[in-house]
Amino acid sequence: MSDYISRRGEVIPQETRALISLRYHTITRAVNVEFRGSTSNTMNSLYVGSYGRGTAVDTSDIDILVEIPQDEYQRYDYLKGNGQSRLLQAVRSALLASYPRTDIRADGQVVKVLFSDGMKMEVLPAFPRYTIWGTRDGYIYPDTNGGGRWLSTYPKVEQQAMSEKNASSNGLLFDTCKHIRYVRDTYYSSYHLSGIMIDSFVYHSIGNWQWTRPGVGSSSPAGEYEKHLLLKYYEFFPDFNNGTINAPGSNQIICDKDSVQCLEKVLRHIMF
Repeated sequence: MSDYISRRGEVIPQETRALISLRYHTITRAVNVEFRGSTSNTMNSLYVGSYGRGTAVDTSDIDILVEIPQDEYQRYDYLKGNGQSRLLQAVRSALLASYPRTDIRADGQVVKVLFSDGMKMEVLPAFPRYTIWGTRDGYIYPDTNGGGRWLSTYPKVEQQAMSEKNASSNGLLFDTCKHIRYVRDTYYSSYHLSGIMIDSFVYHSIGNWQWTRPGVGSSSPAGEYEKHLLLKYYEFFPDFNNGTINAPGSNQIICDKDSVQCLEKVLRHIMF
């Protein structure tokens, strides 16, 4: 039986959003106290990941980027023995001051905050990234794997691209991304399918499809849009071993063949 995409089908409850906001502000304040001597719970942080792009469902992890002062970058970069790992540990210590009984662990690129009610927040410490002309265009963040290195991310341009495409599709983009997450988490939770792969695929596949405006009838039979997505999948990924796609806005290359394999299962479930 098909599981077609519905309009505003997956909505995070308001009480959950309020709890996310409370914890977001607590985390922001803890990091600002540690690195800036400031008690602000709003400055120098932003939602990133699926929550920041507007495509999260109530089972999604919450990703938060916390901006570390630029003058700290060289100090951690020059440290011997994986300065990236030491930065994550410093952020972990700052968060433990606010959540001493919570499971908080540094893991690769983020500090994971695992609340007892099942909510998971991943905190990404990052430094402003500057172009050769001195303008900001993204962030540099730590990767502790392989002895440590710095990577780049551009969440704001990705969020803007997603928001604009969602507006032009009358909300269909976000609804599609959320429904794919719902099917993944409900039927294929043992498989890997990343949020950025979902959002990138739908962003590049949606074309001119959109929800019809109130009072305007649809000219497409039920299931035609879902069929379009499945056909676009085989166009983008004719070979599982070539699981690459560009992120919205930033055009960063996403390479994740495990996600590509699960995406087919999810799209076929929705269609059939």
